[in-house]
Amino acid sequence: MIDTSMIDTCAQLSVTVLLAAKNEAVNLPRCLAALRPVQRVVVLDSHSTDTTAEIARAHGAEVVQFDYRGGYPKKRQWALDTLVIETPWVLLLDADEVVPNALWREIEQSLGQVDGADAYMITKGFHFLGKRFRFGGISHPAILLFRTGKGRFERLFDDTPDSLDMEIHERLVVDGRVGVLKTPLIHEDFKGLEAYIARHNKYSTWEARVRYRYLTTGRYGEETIRPRLFGNSQERRRAIKGLIIRLPFESYVWFFYHYIARLGFLEGRAGLIACRIRWNYIADTRAKVYELSCRARSCTSHNSQGV
Repeated sequence: MIDTSMIDTCAQLSVTVLLAAKNEAVNLPRCLAALRPVQRVVVLDSHSTDTTAEIARAHGAEVVQFDYRGGYPKKRQWALDTLVIETPWVLLLDADEVVPNALWREIEQSLGQVDGADAYMITKGFHFLGKRFRFGGISHPAILLFRTGKGRFERLFDDTPDSLDMEIHERLVVDGRVGVLKTPLIHEDFKGLEAYIARHNKYSTWEARVRYRYLTTGRYGEETIRPRLFGNSQERRRAIKGLIIRLPFESYVWFFYHYIARLGFLEGRAGLIACRIRWNYIADTRAKVYELSCRARSCTSHNSQGV
């Protein structure tokens, strides 16, 4: 249940929410119910086959359909390039994320600052199997709130039309100063474990392609976050990732990090399940990278033999 006491009384914020969705009828009502403080909500749909579009319109949101044809841009960047956004601020959300009242208050205060930042990092607070995780280090920050025209998604190597049509691990590059908001989002998916694991299987296929290109070319893409160990959290994550993907036992390293070093075991059985899924995700990604390298060697061998 969402507390609407603050939502009903706060002043309307000059923010456009770009809400990415596809078949999100289960999650969408909870997300939309918390968005009354903003001036405009646009649901970026991918021709959902459930009632996503109807639910969005019933809550007063606009619905825009996106057709991905491969390459760049994907869904969110396409919206930034295509839609006429008249509000001075943009907030990026997924359908399984809810903005709590405390975060709205913090956003309202930040937008009212004369010398405020041009963008703000917000932590996606991880909720899993009915509980909020306090341990495990699974929650992560991302730039989600930014001044209109100041942010652009990094351009990785172009994907094929059958790939994911939405930015997943691509990060927002900001032209200006980046601040940090303390209150996390509520990030909780109600579709169940089957959908959660299936989605991560798709993510691992995409990440394998990105990793393979990085390992064979030394670059993640055309316009990317600069990896810096002593930079902001996004730059640190990118730098650490460039190092750790070369480790032979990467999946075990990540399991140890989340379950032991970040005390994921204190979350009980849910913590163990979440960390095992993370282990499997990394193991699957590495297996798919190996598959891509085998295919490349096979093609090279066939070509050299004139086949």
